[in-house]
Amino acid sequence: MVNMEELQRKFKLAISEIDKVIIGQQDVVEQAIIALLCNGHAFVEGYPGLAKTTLVKTLANIMDLSFSRIQGTPDLLPSDITGTYVIDDSKGKREFKFQPGPIFANVVLVDEVNRATAKTHSAILEAMQEKQVTTGSSTYKLEEPFFVLATGNPIEQEGIFKMSEAQVDRFLFKINITYPKLDEELKIVDRFTEMNFEDIKVRKLFNANEIINLQKLVKQVPVANDIKKYAVELVTSTRNKKDLIEYGASPRASIALIMASKARALMQGRKYVSKDDIQAMAYPILRHRIILSFEAERQNMSEDDVIKSLLKK
Repeated sequence: MVNMEELQRKFKLAISEIDKVIIGQQDVVEQAIIALLCNGHAFVEGYPGLAKTTLVKTLANIMDLSFSRIQGTPDLLPSDITGTYVIDDSKGKREFKFQPGPIFANVVLVDEVNRATAKTHSAILEAMQEKQVTTGSSTYKLEEPFFVLATGNPIEQEGIFKMSEAQVDRFLFKINITYPKLDEELKIVDRFTEMNFEDIKVRKLFNANEIINLQKLVKQVPVANDIKKYAVELVTSTRNKKDLIEYGASPRASIALIMASKARALMQGRKYVSKDDIQAMAYPILRHRIILSFEAERQNMSEDDVIKSLLKK
């Protein structure tokens, strides 16, 4: 029997440990943990210098998971990510041996993924979707849990290879990370001008097996039929709002919305999904799955503005 109070206390402790390193950004931290609990992946869009790498590294430390970072560049090859065969003559005879790439980690940060080419995107997406890597005629399974957090820079538009809508749809969440508030930035300045990031020690509160068990537990959280209907109606409304949305979200969004809401309920120590869970998760689930109409863009509306108007109705 799962002790929900103990589970809630442990998640609060994890967030407070992350708060030692990441000041503010509570929504971003919560959504990153939820994506991991859903066995999904997240796309983070934000300006440079907002501690995206630090967040993912800290999350991996607390979960006691292996971490690797991949820097997106135009000359990045799929083999640079997945690994390649090298000649090994250590046993007295020459033979080809597979050398795993940085994708073979539990938590993988792909920084500036939009700087990598479409061919490299496809290698990352295979790992995300199939939890495996194909090199030549051989296929290698990735160790679970496996979580990819890819970042994109919204400023620069030159020298980038934008991911297609179908590719971005494979991410469970699109997380928007914004500038900190004035008081938060003052704390950041105080903390990181007096000590180094490496000097901040965080406790390991989970392990790989616990995360896998929690991912199974998320699926067992019950959802009332009226809440389930509310979530599906919200997603289908994106296909009928033609004055603001050119293309709506697919059934994948309905599945993702229910799963994310279950994970949020679990984090808060509840055995049921509430309407608040659906409404809170609607933004990161839908913002990358809808394409705004010309009318919405003419009114200078963002994806979040349109989602907010759907939630009101």
